[in-house]
Amino acid sequence: MNAAPDTSTTAAWIRDGRTSLGIELGSTRIKACLIGDDPSVVLAVGEFEWENQLVDGLWTYSLDDVWSGLQAAFAALAADVQRRHGTPLETIGAIGVSAMMHGYLAFDDADQLLVPFRTWRNTNTGPAATELTREFGVNIPLRWSVAHLYQAVVDSEAHVPSIRFVTTLAGYVHWRLTGEKVLGIGDASGMFPIDDATRGYDPGMLARLDELVAGRGIQRPVAELLPRVLPAGAEAGSLTEEGARLLDPTGALGAGIPLCPPEGDAGTGMVATNSVAPRAGNVSAGTSIFAMVVLERPLQNVHEELDLVTTPAGDPVAMVHCNNGASELAAWVSLFRRFAAAAGADLDADAAYRALFTEALEGEADAGGVFAYNQLSGEPIAGLEEGRPLVVRTDESRFTLANFMRAQLYGVFATLSLGMTVLDDEGVALDRMFAHGGIFRTAGVAQRFLAAALGAPVSVADTASEGGAWGVAVLAAYRASGETTTLAEYLRDHVFRGASLHVIEPYPDDVAGFAAYLDRYRAGLAIERAAAAAL
Repeated sequence: MNAAPDTSTTAAWIRDGRTSLGIELGSTRIKACLIGDDPSVVLAVGEFEWENQLVDGLWTYSLDDVWSGLQAAFAALAADVQRRHGTPLETIGAIGVSAMMHGYLAFDDADQLLVPFRTWRNTNTGPAATELTREFGVNIPLRWSVAHLYQAVVDSEAHVPSIRFVTTLAGYVHWRLTGEKVLGIGDASGMFPIDDATRGYDPGMLARLDELVAGRGIQRPVAELLPRVLPAGAEAGSLTEEGARLLDPTGALGAGIPLCPPEGDAGTGMVATNSVAPRAGNVSAGTSIFAMVVLERPLQNVHEELDLVTTPAGDPVAMVHCNNGASELAAWVSLFRRFAAAAGADLDADAAYRALFTEALEGEADAGGVFAYNQLSGEPIAGLEEGRPLVVRTDESRFTLANFMRAQLYGVFATLSLGMTVLDDEGVALDRMFAHGGIFRTAGVAQRFLAAALGAPVSVADTASEGGAWGVAVLAAYRASGETTTLAEYLRDHVFRGASLHVIEPYPDDVAGFAAYLDRYRAGLAIERAAAAAL
């Protein structure tokens, strides 16, 4: 990331609207990120923490929390602008909205939500996903919007005849801000399969789904229920007066600001790591963890471990998605912080992560026979319908803090590694693998262990910890720029030129140690299944 210019320059950018705002609704926080005329310069940030809720057996977030959280994040951003640059935030050059992908938000003809938001984390859609995979001839993951929709049909849910619009969380927020029922192609590719030729929903599969739901409650063709698909850079509407007040109830922010197509967190992660061209890949680690690899050619076989999605520009991508990422690791760090506080040594979060991650470097290459399962929810790649976080060791394991922490970090990447072996079998080539997410804030630790898990070099940029909020701010800047170049060229020439990258090659001892860890981890999955059955 380039150094910020002097305050007089940045204040002028802000007053003149030579800025772009990215808002991302992640699993544990809503983050707002304002960038300047130079898209690599972050001017201000604002955050709001939130949590999903298990209601009637399904993971959800309240839509009231969506708006209170967005307003809190925007207010924190505006305060940060005033504090750092000495000027109020009254206009913005462009805005982008991103959110966790997939899931199910269904509305009636009065635009009323029919059932609580069903997130990507739910795994009740197994029968629908299995049938659609068989009928379509491509893998339909459990978390995709079409799997949720079809499961509601299969289960004869009472709300099905009233459905008039189905969208994702990013699509919903964008719709309320602009009045436009649209979706970026990357997020749309997690709703329904995309046709590579037309870069819209696959017409043959839509026709087949219409046949499957005929006479079962759906009142119109499925295509009419879905948001319109747009590529990066396309016009996607502007902030309305109502939308401006939803975002900023103080009235300081004006209407009329253009928005880019709303995207999913996978797509914004690709932008944030400059991984939108063929043979590029990235890993995004948060509450979930996933790898995205841009393909040169179609895969030869259907793999239940892989999603076929797209970049925000519409190029095909193989995605390895794991429902469980760094949440269990964060819980342990929080526990150790509380212990430190009880002992009279308060540590902020960054200091706690730094101390514990550094300790992990002192652990044995295979974590000393200690291994950790991070599953708080089901994990399809590992064949787990439910999750129970566990730490497992034998009487011969070396149970030290260093080995424990290495086991926890290895556990974040273990299921991802299982899925990535499928890409190896398909002969998919990678020139570079980037990583981003808060887990990489402590330099050189999680990155090193990820390199061992993948057996490949891993790069982290200065923007890694800003994540998808910065990525969608860049997409907003691309929309506002009027560039006729491709998204990949825009990122190369305007955003990442001169970017500072830290690259770690796999350590041979780590590679061998992680392989040994993964063998035990795979064998121990039976313990996870037994725990879920018993508890």
